[in-house]
Amino acid sequence: MFYQPQDADHGLAADPFKALVAPRPIGWISTLSDDGVANLAPYSFFNAVAEDPHYVAYGSGGAKHTLANIRATGEFCVNLVTAELAAAMNATSALVGPEVDEFELAGVKKAACRLIRPPRVADSPVALECRLFHILDLPGAAGAVNDWLVVGQVVGIHIADRCISQGRVQTAAMGLIARLGYSHYATISESWAMRRPD
Repeated sequence: MFYQPQDADHGLAADPFKALVAPRPIGWISTLSDDGVANLAPYSFFNAVAEDPHYVAYGSGGAKHTLANIRATGEFCVNLVTAELAAAMNATSALVGPEVDEFELAGVKKAACRLIRPPRVADSPVALECRLFHILDLPGAAGAVNDWLVVGQVVGIHIADRCISQGRVQTAAMGLIARLGYSHYATISESWAMRRPD
């Protein structure tokens, strides 16, 4: 099949785009408001985009509290999600007011970051402390901006000691989850190696 996304003429029950670009890591992003209220929200339009220095980026559909907090403070923390944290991650996607602390809402334990003010998820095996680099407006089909690409420079990295063996991070052993299409997720439980030809 072929379709043009701007026309939405795919003929399927739902837009398949997210099911095609998969699996996607979930950036469980923690921020603080100007008033000191912690915010925690999952984003599946997330990934690493550079390594010298390290940059990550996520896409925000709609002007959510995470975006407002990053604009106000210039800081955020990306926490990775394990299968054990999946239900709590899902709970933090609830539409609540800016006065609600999603850590408390979902029963998620906080831990202090070293270089930024927002807390991190204590039970996440990986947390990336970030400072805002750039926010890019993404115009919609009608021209109005309702999506944003947020790029942060990683300034600090937390890795759970249990995930390191023989000098390497054991990614598959973390039990990270990834977003697929619709309401589906996958758990990363195995890995295999393939060397580049150079």
